[in-house]
Amino acid sequence: MEKAIIEKINGLKKSRNAVILAHNYQIGEIQDLADFTGDSLGLSIKAAETDAEVIVFCGVHFMAETAAILSPEKTVLMPDKNAGCPMADMITAEQLVELKKGHPDALVVCYVNSSAEVKAESDYCCTSANAVGVVASLPKDKEIIFVPDQHLGRFAEEQTGRKLILWPGYCPSHIVITVDDINEARSKLPEPIVMTHPECSEPVKENSDEMLSTGQMLRFVKQSKGKGFVVATETGMIHALKKVKPDAEFTAASERAVCPNMKKVTVDKIIASLEDMQYEVKVPAQISRKAKKAIDRMVAILPTR
Repeated sequence: MEKAIIEKINGLKKSRNAVILAHNYQIGEIQDLADFTGDSLGLSIKAAETDAEVIVFCGVHFMAETAAILSPEKTVLMPDKNAGCPMADMITAEQLVELKKGHPDALVVCYVNSSAEVKAESDYCCTSANAVGVVASLPKDKEIIFVPDQHLGRFAEEQTGRKLILWPGYCPSHIVITVDDINEARSKLPEPIVMTHPECSEPVKENSDEMLSTGQMLRFVKQSKGKGFVVATETGMIHALKKVKPDAEFTAASERAVCPNMKKVTVDKIIASLEDMQYEVKVPAQISRKAKKAIDRMVAILPTR
C-alpha cells in the first residue's frame, strides 16, 4: 500500500480518535492496515476496551451492531452499508418469537452471527468457539432452541449430547465446501492437518482433523509443529494464518469459500467512512439493552474465545 495512503488514514484516525477493526475474512490489504484483527465478538470487546471514540468496523452488519451494543457511547461506522450476512438474515425476531411460542419453557441460544433484534429475543449468545460450552452449561431439564446456524448447532449437539431445536440457517460460504474438496486439498500437502470451521457441513467436519473457530485456528497453528494446513473456512483466513506462521504452507479447502459481503470493504471506502463519518450503525436502546443481556450471560459462563 502506498505510503501516502497510509499516512492519510493515520491522520484521519488521529483527528477522529478512531480505531479500525478488520475481521479475519477481510482481504489481506484491509487486515494489514487495521489496528485490530480477529473474530467478530473479540473485535467488539477489544474496541470497547480502547479509548477510541470512533470504531470503523470492516466486517458485516451484525458485527457492527455488536460493537454498538458493547460500546453505546461510541460511534460505530461501516465502510460499506450494504455488507450484510445471509445467515443472519435467515431468521427474524418475529420468526424467533413464533418458534418460542411452541416451546414456552425453552432457553434460546443464538449464534453471534445474528441481528440485534434476534439477540434481544434470546437468553444466551454464543460464538463458534464457545457454543459447546454455553450449551453444556444450561440446565439438563430445559429445552434449548439454537439459532440460526444448524451446522454449529449440530456440532454442539454432538459434543454435548443435548438435543437442540435447530433453525435451518447456514452460511453459504461454508456449505460450498465438500468432502471432495477436502480430499483434493489434502493431496496437495505432504502431511496436511485439516482445520474446519463448525459452520461447515457434517460430512466435511467428519473428514477433518480439527474443528476450530477462526481464533482457535490462529492459536492452534501458532502452537502446532505441523508445516502444512488445509483451511476449511472463508479464504481470507489464510492471510491471517500466514502472519502467525510464515514458514508453514496453507491451502484453502475450496477457493469457492468466499464471502462476497466481506470483500465489499476497500481502502477507499475506509477513507470515505472516516472523512464523512459514514455509515453509522445504531441499535435502539431497548433492543441494545436486551441483546447485551444475552451477550453478558455468555461471558459470565465462560471465556468468549
